[in-house]
Amino acid sequence: MNQLFSRSVQQLDDQVWHYPDWLDPDEQRELVESIQNWGEPPAGFGRTQLPNKKWMSVETVCLGWHWYAYGYSRFVDEAKSQPVKPFPDELRSLASRAIADTYNEDIGYAPDTALINRYTNDARQGMHQDNDEQCDAPVVSISLGSTGVFRFGNTINRNKPWQDIELRSGDLFVFGGDRRYSFHGIPNVYHDGSPILQAGTRLNITIRQVEPTAHDS
Repeated sequence: MNQLFSRSVQQLDDQVWHYPDWLDPDEQRELVESIQNWGEPPAGFGRTQLPNKKWMSVETVCLGWHWYAYGYSRFVDEAKSQPVKPFPDELRSLASRAIADTYNEDIGYAPDTALINRYTNDARQGMHQDNDEQCDAPVVSISLGSTGVFRFGNTINRNKPWQDIELRSGDLFVFGGDRRYSFHGIPNVYHDGSPILQAGTRLNITIRQVEPTAHDS
């Protein structure tokens, strides 16, 4: 595994932060245990079908709101028989802590959803924007398990310029402001070991705010 960047805190610009080892090992284990519970049926981990009829290789469980291509629903199925699981206070607290550690001020962040992606069996994610939300609040991303190469690009298209950043277990990545709409993806997941997950398995939590607050509207 190549060391692409040092493991010190990286502020890529005034709206993008990478905090290595943000969660300690005990916090990581507790979070993995919670994810295992959240990912159980019903409304647990599953793959998402894209408009081109292809299926994403990552498995996802949604909390608070269910993301589909391309929008959000309070249900995980078209028949509206399975409601999405609630957004847990555990993740709301983590997101608040992340914003406090990065912005160092109260920005009125009110997260209401989390997408948890599980990468196994060479699953990858192509370059995309997180632009289905109704407000431009920052995205909080937490990595667990095997190391993923996070390709963080520009706001115009999927092409260069981009930066490849190794996100290891316990790392925090936050992007907001104009960079909130940067294209990004996971071109590679290393088959490295982790004390909390099987080698080659990576969990990524992206915490978002779908609806604007009364202050924003």
